[in-house]
Amino acid sequence: MKISINEKKLLGINGFGRIGKLSIWYHLISRNFDGVVVNVGREVGQSLEDLIQVIRTDSTYGSIHHFLNGYTNKKCNIDIVDREKGIVSIDGFIVKFLREERNPKNINWRDENVRLVVDCTGKFLDPANTNHEKGCLMGHLVAGAQKVITSAPFKIKNASSDDQDNYPTMIYGINHESYNPLHHHIISAASCTTTGLAHMIKPLLEDKETANVLTASLSTVHAATNTQSVLDSVPSSGAKDLRKNRSVLNNIILSSTGAAKTLEKVIPQIKSFGFMADSIRIPTTSVSLIALNITFNSRLNENGVPYINADYIKNIYKTAAQGAQKDLLYFSSKQNVSLDLLGYPAAIVIEGNEIHTRTGFLTINTDILASLGIINIQEANIPVTHAKIMGWYDNEYGSYVNSLGKLTEYVASNIE
Repeated sequence: MKISINEKKLLGINGFGRIGKLSIWYHLISRNFDGVVVNVGREVGQSLEDLIQVIRTDSTYGSIHHFLNGYTNKKCNIDIVDREKGIVSIDGFIVKFLREERNPKNINWRDENVRLVVDCTGKFLDPANTNHEKGCLMGHLVAGAQKVITSAPFKIKNASSDDQDNYPTMIYGINHESYNPLHHHIISAASCTTTGLAHMIKPLLEDKETANVLTASLSTVHAATNTQSVLDSVPSSGAKDLRKNRSVLNNIILSSTGAAKTLEKVIPQIKSFGFMADSIRIPTTSVSLIALNITFNSRLNENGVPYINADYIKNIYKTAAQGAQKDLLYFSSKQNVSLDLLGYPAAIVIEGNEIHTRTGFLTINTDILASLGIINIQEANIPVTHAKIMGWYDNEYGSYVNSLGKLTEYVASNIE
């Protein structure tokens, strides 16, 4: 079998972990590229067949045959095109494996005809870092790529370099159209939780009644990840959170998340009110849940009834699901459990039956009003509505890899 990769439109993927592998599956379906060049950075198993085995099977989503064709007898064809060069064909889709270099500057993207690289290693997170000896995102540009997207939030050490204009964080369907091909060369695709949260909160901020947010918090009930310990392990030197080294198999583990902080870069309006976030890790393989608590400065109608109630918020999400966020936000009226949403291709799935609101009054007395320069008013009663909203997201393929894939395709279509 002969397939030439010259003059093909190829995507580079650095890293062959969960997001790297599932990104291959995504692009195998979407076919916006002719193939992918995957830098594994080392040998895997004993032969090229062992790499193919990793692509073919998955403990969360099943075999690639079932993923592509459902539970039928139809199989996809995986053929070795060039064993020496590590090239295989999956139903005519080219996958080339590189197995020598781990430092981005040494991965010869130029010779591989790769213009855009998605770095899925999670190891290179400071776009301003120029330490090429230890490896950095800029190394991909040195090696011949024109653009780099990292599948994780930036961690920029020098605060003066933490600039959304130079190193933007982008989420497809939220702010991806701010991409400037002449100026943006290294982009963060945020995280799975930030992606789901952004699509969850965007329609609320765009509605005149729910735009006036006083405070918000979220807890993500999050499936396990490869950063956790299968069995209890010894924390590294200087570790502050000892719970991260406890077994993921039989514990509910309290953790932290930077989702709310990262969201400020994507939706700057978030900075105007306080937003807290935490994570609760549970022993499942994928599909997580955001429990959003949000408080609004509410208005009352002529009958003294608050405009904001559960039905009002449901209608906001139903409208968004049929409009600007169609196929990215889904409103469900079913009673779901997590596996019902495994692989579901939406950034967030709103659990419509679990939207609840309560309205109360914030009483401000005369002394406080006087301290604010407000006189001749005895007391002020301000209506405040608190809402609790639940949203599911498949933190691996369904939500995050789909959103990352769409962002990748958008950037690729706008490379100058």
